Amino acid sequence: MHDVIIIGAGPAGLSAALWCDELGLDTLVVEQAAEVGGQLLRVHNPVENYLGARAANGRELRDVFAAQVEDKEFDLWTEAEIESVDLKAKRVRLRSGEELQSIALVIATGVRRRRLGVPGESEFAGRGVLESGRLERESVAGEDVLVVGGGDAAAENALLLADTCATVTLVHRGPRLGARPEFAERLRGEHRVTVFTETTLERILGGERVESAEILRAGALKPMRMAVRGVLVRVGVEPNTELFRDQLHTDERGYVVVTGEQETSAEMVFAVGDVSNPLAPTISGACGAGATAAKVIASCLSSRGR
Repeated sequence: MHDVIIIGAGPAGLSAALWCDELGLDTLVVEQAAEVGGQLLRVHNPVENYLGARAANGRELRDVFAAQVEDKEFDLWTEAEIESVDLKAKRVRLRSGEELQSIALVIATGVRRRRLGVPGESEFAGRGVLESGRLERESVAGEDVLVVGGGDAAAENALLLADTCATVTLVHRGPRLGARPEFAERLRGEHRVTVFTETTLERILGGERVESAEILRAGALKPMRMAVRGVLVRVGVEPNTELFRDQLHTDERGYVVVTGEQETSAEMVFAVGDVSNPLAPTISGACGAGATAAKVIASCLSSRGR
């Protein structure tokens, strides 16, 4: 029996663990990945907006966080894949067969990049379907590539790929891009980038690797096939809440609904970080939410005579 089990070891989960340790709570953090950091490991740009620290990328900031908690008393299990969670009983069952019990649970499972689910997207992962424009632009240097999405991430990746690629086609399903004006202005000034709005990606095709893609423009009777050697999808994120959605209140997109004290609709179950903050998902906000949940849990346990 633990006082607290924290599911997820990104910034929010690590912050909650740090504060739980500070407050003398018996705490276990379970993380399905092989290392801690969560979405920080997908941030390849400089981190300049986290107060108190600058980092060349998310991994560098993750290293700062990891160093700060490595000598603390809480337990941390990585590569711990969860099979089921009973929020009412505060019980976590791992695929390894182990059952974990606590008085309070903290959900810090974060988000993942949303996939389109079109044919070829999964099949060509690592074979032309790109994970990062910044990290993989040299692999498609001199080639024609397709970027899907209309926000900041899609626009930024299109611009990064334009530095090395022959052409970049950016397609967005909406009538206008949602990217910040500065990104939209830079796209208009980049002759290698062509933007198609009201356009969707229908299919990715190829042999050993991506060779073409089919896009459907508004009003067209059938998709248009275009030769490309790379496809990058940036259409937002979705929360990792499948384990919990039928046990607590979530919004229409699956994000956990919380109070100002990070409490969920389930008693002594808290949610912190991006999984419960669709409007302002930031590193600072995640860390603050983790600290808040820990202090509220400590207060609740104290009132129970713990």
